[in-house]
Formats: sequence, C-alpha cells, structure tokens
Amino acid sequence: MKKVVLLFGLIAMIAVQANAQKKKSSYRSNSVENYNTALGIRLNPWVVGFTIKHFLQGPHAVEGLVTTNHSNRTNVTITGLYEYHWNIGMPELNMYAGGGVHVGFYDRLDYDTDRYWNKGKGTYVSPGLDGIIGIEYTFKKIPLNLSADLKPYVQFVGPTNYIGEEIGGISARYTF
Repeated sequence: MKKVVLLFGLIAMIAVQANAQKKKSSYRSNSVENYNTALGIRLNPWVVGFTIKHFLQGPHAVEGLVTTNHSNRTNVTITGLYEYHWNIGMPELNMYAGGGVHVGFYDRLDYDTDRYWNKGKGTYVSPGLDGIIGIEYTFKKIPLNLSADLKPYVQFVGPTNYIGEEIGGISARYTF
C-alpha cells in the first residue's frame, strides 16, 4: 500500500509541474478539450482508485488509473489508457473511446485458492489489455468533471482472465 501512495504522490507532482506551464483558457467552446489535466477518484461497487487524465493535443488524451478492490486492499492494478474524445450535442458533453494496458498485483489466496494451498502465500503479477468507452461532462463554472464508462479487460496471467462485474465505473475529477 505504501508503494501505491508513493506512486499516486509522484503522479500528482508530475501533474502539478505540467500545470505550471502557461495556462490556456480553462474552458474552450466548441472543443472537446474542456480542460488540460484532471485528477480525481474512480468508483464502482467492487473497485476504488485514483484517476488522472491529461489532454495531449486536440481530442487525444491519456489516462492513468491506480485501483484496488474492496475485499483486499493489497490487490492493486495500475492502468494506462489512450482515449479519443468527441462532442455530442453540447460543448460540455463528450464521449470517448480508447484502449491501453494494465498490470495487476494480486494476493494469491483471493484469486487462486488451489495454487494458494499448493504453493502457500504470495502475490502474482498479471498484465493485460484494456478497452474503454464512456461519456463525460465538464462543468463550465466549477472545476469539476464527471464521467461514466465501461472498461472491459483481459488478463494474461492467473485464473481471472476476465471479470465482468468490475468493468463499469464512475469518476469525479478536479480539473486544472
């Protein structure tokens, strides 16, 4: 858990340094890029974590997630996503889609009881691929961004090749 806190602190410091550059207008009409960087939390009934999203140029953004599940806080997943955004109806409302990769660090007992009894306690590392599709709303007068998405994934190692109930989520982010 100390590593997760350290990683989140490092990501936050990098975001603040990137924000120290000359700031553009915080709201751009008729543009999908309504903010430069946003930092917040992501929730669903099984997973909680931190999220940071940064627009590279135009509708292209990258998002980083550090999540853990409610049943065992030592299970941590780090995800990197590329997202393409487009307007739907009004300038504050965007849809986005993209993909990326993740690496998970899981307690063997939580995800593979047979191996736990055969090989004892331990942690295993599980890389995988992610997809994402969602919708987000950025408020004009307050620095807040809300989003809802589906993020299906496939893991290459371990017994949990696909966990369907963990794919949806909502995020609330402070925008810079």
